[in-house]
Amino acid sequence: MTDQVIAVQTVPWIPVPHRLEIVLTRDLPPVDQITTAFVFVVDDLGRTLLTYVDRKGRGWDLPGGHVEAEESPVEAAIRELAEETGLVLEADRLSVLAWHRIRLTAPVPAGHPYGPLTFMVMYEARLTERGMPTRPDPRSESTRAEWLTREEVEQRCSGRTWLTVHRVLTAQG
Repeated sequence: MTDQVIAVQTVPWIPVPHRLEIVLTRDLPPVDQITTAFVFVVDDLGRTLLTYVDRKGRGWDLPGGHVEAEESPVEAAIRELAEETGLVLEADRLSVLAWHRIRLTAPVPAGHPYGPLTFMVMYEARLTERGMPTRPDPRSESTRAEWLTREEVEQRCSGRTWLTVHRVLTAQG
């Protein structure tokens, strides 16, 4: 797969003028510019494992989060998946699927935590079996996790930037 930009947008959670490109790719962007890592886990029934954060503006989302200083992006994805859903996968089960390339179009303001170009990487993992019930770590911000059908993902996750990637992923079978 060659890099393919499938959407361009802006989002309200980046308080600086910017351009967010959603890119399908099998390659990692520059690792030192990756801020977050997420995982699409799809079971043999075509359901996707999502997590729920019971806070204003959050709700259903992909498992994932910030890459810590001592972690690689795949290690962050594995850690976040386990914390937010209870599902533990080995690194060799994950492959790069896409990323968000976020380019600020104005100078980086004082106090902004990231540089002018950052990436949010998305991995995929396909299970050859039915996804079993999962439960987030009690210390996680996630309150529950569920295996959702494509239709349920569309209903519960309207407006999520990763939804276009999910549509491509689930169209593959």
